[in-house]
Amino acid sequence: MILGLDISTSITGFTILDHQGEIIRCDAWDMRNKNKFKTIFDKASFIRDDLLFFKAQYPIQAIHIEQPFMFFNSGGSSAKTMAALQRFNGIISWICYNIFKMDPNYITASQARKTCGIQVKRGEKAKKIVMKWLLDNQDGFTVEYTKKGNPKPKYYDIADSIVIAKAGHYLSEEGKKYTCYNKELPNETN
Repeated sequence: MILGLDISTSITGFTILDHQGEIIRCDAWDMRNKNKFKTIFDKASFIRDDLLFFKAQYPIQAIHIEQPFMFFNSGGSSAKTMAALQRFNGIISWICYNIFKMDPNYITASQARKTCGIQVKRGEKAKKIVMKWLLDNQDGFTVEYTKKGNPKPKYYDIADSIVIAKAGHYLSEEGKKYTCYNKELPNETN
C-alpha cells in the first residue's frame, strides 16, 4: 500500500492506495483551530497519532510526499510562511520515517500532475484543475461544498494527496527515479 501526503501547517491531505493504485482511504487533518493546535508540535503530534493507527491497519510499503515550494513567486508565500512549511514538512517526514521505517519519496506538484496526465495551462489555477480532473476521472471521489458553491478547503488538500499518491504509485511501478531537492535519487521502493 502507498501513503500520499500533501503537507501544510493548516490542512494536510492524505491518501492510502492499494497495490493496484485504487483509493482505500483519503481525508485531511484540519489543524486550523488555534486553541487546539497552539504550536507546530501540537499539529505534528496530531498527525503522528493517526499515522501510528495507519501503521497498525495498513501495510504501507511506500510514502510519497509533495515537495514544498523552494522558489518565490510574485504574490506568493512569504519567506516566513515558506520556512514554516519546510520545517513542518521535515517534522512530518521524520515522523513517517520513524513510524514506517522507510525514507519518504518527494514529488513536486508539477511532476505529480504531469505523471497523472493533468495539464495546467499558464494562468490557470492548478488546484481547481486538479479538482475538476479528479471529479471527472476518479470513481467515488466526491466533494462537499460551501453555501457559496465552492469546495470546502480540505478537499483541495485531499485532491493533491490523491495526485501525489497516484503519481508515486505510477513511478514505483515504472521503476522511475524521484526528484528530491533537484537531486536524482534511486527509487528505493522496488
